[in-house]
Amino acid sequence: MIKQAIIPLAGLGTRLLPLTSVFAKELLPINGKPGIEYILDECIEAGVKEIIFIISKKKKMIKKYFYNDKFYKRIIKQKKDPRIIKEYRKLLKYKKMIKFVYQNKPLGTGDAVLKTKKYIKDKFFLMLLPDDLIVKKNCTKSMIKIHKRYSSSVMASMNVDKKTVSRWGIYKINKIINKNNFLIKDVIEKPSVKNAPSNKAVIGRYILPQSIFSKLKKQKAGKGGEIHITDAIQSLIKENNKFIAHNFPGKYLDCGSMNGYIKSTIEISKL
Repeated sequence: MIKQAIIPLAGLGTRLLPLTSVFAKELLPINGKPGIEYILDECIEAGVKEIIFIISKKKKMIKKYFYNDKFYKRIIKQKKDPRIIKEYRKLLKYKKMIKFVYQNKPLGTGDAVLKTKKYIKDKFFLMLLPDDLIVKKNCTKSMIKIHKRYSSSVMASMNVDKKTVSRWGIYKINKIINKNNFLIKDVIEKPSVKNAPSNKAVIGRYILPQSIFSKLKKQKAGKGGEIHITDAIQSLIKENNKFIAHNFPGKYLDCGSMNGYIKSTIEISKL
């Protein structure tokens, strides 16, 4: 069973400027609820027991959000508002599950994952990217079922417009397992349209093996001078480690850009 999850949160959120010049993008409200809480709730519902946040010194407000006890106790004492009491209890529940590690230099998702090495106890763990919301169905729960069935690493997957492949990690199918699951042959980070092996993209949900840490330690910087998790995954695939692409149920929302953030709020308000 997957009991641990990591969530990289150290990014600067430049696609959401000017909002993120003063505020962590993961705390921006989506239909009245901070975006990060949708990710946390997805994890909890899927049975995850411990969540590791990777933040930077510039994003300490995320930690403060979960550790603002004095503020809540003072307000509750003054007002005794049931809604505020409920919100505080929810934060206390989250806080018991969360650990914080720091990535102060923006060296990529692979580097962020490596920062969590000493905390990961089991053979497999979960990684979720906070810009990618998947609603209506629990993607993490669906992926854990596939992991248990095939004893394999799993990555969330969907088809994207061929013109947009340079935004994603794009994979090539080795074998069709069934209509929603595919054994991966290759994965490339942000290929050009010309060099993309397909239009099948990896979305921000991964069940990764602990062995990925040994690859990340040796991993050289790739595109943009960053250490990409997809490059380490490709190294493991070359050594015959199984990675399954899972076409998840549910609806994908990109809340990492201004247009996507606005659309996400509208979409979730309809649920």
